[in-house]
Amino acid sequence: MNHFDCSAFFPEKLFHAITDVRVDNPVLILAEARRRSRRQRLSADGKLVILATDHPGRRVTGIPGDTLGMGDRHSYLSRALRVLLTPGCDGIMGTTDFMEDLLILNALVRESGGPPLVDDKVLVGCMNRGGHAGVAGEIDDRFTSFTARQLKAMNFEGGKLMYRLDPEDPLSIKAVDDCARAINDLHERELYAFLEPMSVRRKQGGGYETIKTVEALVKDAGAASALGESSARLFLKLSYTDGYERVARATTLPILMLGGPPREDPTPTLAEFAEGMRSGPNVRGVMVGRNVTFAQDDPRAVAAAVIAIVHN
Repeated sequence: MNHFDCSAFFPEKLFHAITDVRVDNPVLILAEARRRSRRQRLSADGKLVILATDHPGRRVTGIPGDTLGMGDRHSYLSRALRVLLTPGCDGIMGTTDFMEDLLILNALVRESGGPPLVDDKVLVGCMNRGGHAGVAGEIDDRFTSFTARQLKAMNFEGGKLMYRLDPEDPLSIKAVDDCARAINDLHERELYAFLEPMSVRRKQGGGYETIKTVEALVKDAGAASALGESSARLFLKLSYTDGYERVARATTLPILMLGGPPREDPTPTLAEFAEGMRSGPNVRGVMVGRNVTFAQDDPRAVAAAVIAIVHN
């Protein structure tokens, strides 16, 4: 496996040109978003591989061996592009700044004669990142990024939203209500909603850990499926666990698996995705981030493996 050279793949000069556009021509962002071509269907085969890049928006930057690994935007963009351009990768999800970086890059590359980067890709905007990690009250993950109105204006396919449910913290119920309202806003504009419900418990020393039992995930799936005035364009994003067949049977909604905490070795994540895809016909793919983007060597290799598991 070859080592991935971020600077060779994505030159620093091109990276710095993003800031020039932000200063001199910010209207390019919306114009490029509206110009790009979209798929006729969300998925040609009913399955999706979507890269998640929204962690820094919640003050989460750590990868194995580097607590600030996702805090280097040049490296992060380079690796995200490497994954996005892997044949079979369907799209990308991120916060306003990250997705607008991609749109600026799309314009710069296209105008220089290169191929478009985000045409015919599924673009999903992250909507709530206000529950900053390590801050008191983070369970109330407020809607501080994309709005449904802006996602429609920017010609995106949908929005990603989430809530953490701590039985001992009443603030988590507010987050559930906020997600229901966001689903309504997306539905009104005929956009897809990708909802991540998570049962959690407090860890000693602060923060939360996800409860990945079959019982918790079945209950999360049932409750999340019922949110909003319609479930017509609603996808669920759920953690994998042993016994995933029971989780898949909890809903008819399409399910995308998430990658979970970062791992130095991607093999267990790949094995989980393979088992998950066999768990039920409504398990339709993955929305995964760090475990692909920051694979130890070339993220394209891990991305290709994930794509093969999902689409083949």
